[in-house]
Formats: sequence, C-alpha cells, structure tokens
Amino acid sequence: MTEQEFRKMLAEHGVETVVEVTREPNGSLDTHSHPFEANALILDGEITVVAEGQTIHCKPGDTFRLAANVPHTEHYGPQGVRYLAGRK
Repeated sequence: MTEQEFRKMLAEHGVETVVEVTREPNGSLDTHSHPFEANALILDGEITVVAEGQTIHCKPGDTFRLAANVPHTEHYGPQGVRYLAGRK
C-alpha cells in the first residue's frame, strides 16, 4: 500500500490523527498497550509485533492494525523502522 492510499483509507474510516513514528535499529518495547486503535503503514525498515499469541512481521508497504488496549511487544529490524500510525 502506498502512503497516499493509506491516508485515504484512514480518512474514509474517520481517522483524524496520523503520526510518523521512528524507532531505533534492533530496538524493542516490552509489553504495553495504547488507549487507541492503531493502524500502521511501514515506510522504511521492519517491525515485528506480538499480540494475542500472534506474531506480525511487517516490511515497507505492509500494514497492521491493533485494537485499543491490546497488550503487545514490538521489535525493530537492523535498520530500525519508520511508520505512519493512524490513531482512533
């Protein structure tokens, strides 16, 4: 998916808050959750998200969604990761 397609999809679903997130190479975040639904488009690098017993590995052009308040971990690839996150 392209950035333009992603932003259009978010707007169609009523998502008004879109932020760009950059994380460091080979970094990670321990188990945490967010009080918002998150839809993400990977722009550069890689991320692996583990939530509800499932592992999601994403590269540029991939998208993933996390419902609000879902505990998850994040691990970033050797180049780190940069993604757009639509929050609702």
